[in-house]
Amino acid sequence: MSRTQNLRQNVVNQMIDGIVQGHIRSPLPSQAALAEMYNISRTTVRHTLTHFYRRGVLEKVNDNYVILRMPQATDGFECVNSSLDDQAKVFERAFFQMINQKQLRAGDSFTELQLARTVNVSPVVVREFLLRFSRYNLIDHVRRGQWCMKRLDRSYAEQLFELRQMLETHALSRFINLPAHDERWLQAKELLSRHRQLRDSISDNYRLFSLLDRDFHGLILSAANNLFFNQSLEIISMIFHFHYQWDESDLKQRNIIAIEEHMAILSALICRNDQDAARELHRHLDTAKQSMIRSIQQHIT
Repeated sequence: MSRTQNLRQNVVNQMIDGIVQGHIRSPLPSQAALAEMYNISRTTVRHTLTHFYRRGVLEKVNDNYVILRMPQATDGFECVNSSLDDQAKVFERAFFQMINQKQLRAGDSFTELQLARTVNVSPVVVREFLLRFSRYNLIDHVRRGQWCMKRLDRSYAEQLFELRQMLETHALSRFINLPAHDERWLQAKELLSRHRQLRDSISDNYRLFSLLDRDFHGLILSAANNLFFNQSLEIISMIFHFHYQWDESDLKQRNIIAIEEHMAILSALICRNDQDAARELHRHLDTAKQSMIRSIQQHIT
């Protein structure tokens, strides 16, 4: 399938979602407005409208298209096979990755449809994720469909670290008391091995640490067996794991230090040494806190 045909079919599927969810109403916006909404050419818009007209979904009245009936899945294409839930998981990973790769920076503006097209998911998925994520006060809703990444200050960072320390300290105490047959003990050993492997190749692969960091803190928090603790990983991923708004001048050195601190925590855990594990966790969190505050201050100055 050609890239153009794939794009048109994806736009058809996205517009079906938009109509069904009530984001696109009758009569439809102008072709120019639709082109802007979906970040596509007017030619693609015309092909999409023609498709719906032939399917009996739309009818042309004067210069406008009106909705005759709600579109069904059969009115679309199979180029997007995954469910909305699966697309949501894909988009969350892609969104964090865009921040990690500095494709989205503090102060940047973007639209829901731009992100939907980039990741090849429904705009509904993007909108719901951003609305949910906005409660962390990291993005601003500028106007309908458009958002802006916010800048952090020291007070915000300190509050986040205070929350992080309470959650992870409690989760660590629960981890120590997991039964010996719990699979997370094996996961801890595997994670320690992955840390050693990355440490040995850190010069060339130091950016891979962000994913390892997410897995490490996710494993610790999972021991609390608390849904709300697991959900807190979302904000931790944004701020800490993906180095949002951090100065990268010493990123490699910070990651080397963090790997060693992780390994100290994991080693103490595996040996069932609760006091050493707690002490190493506090040391690691304090190191991360000071690094982030230092980089925020450098950004301000």
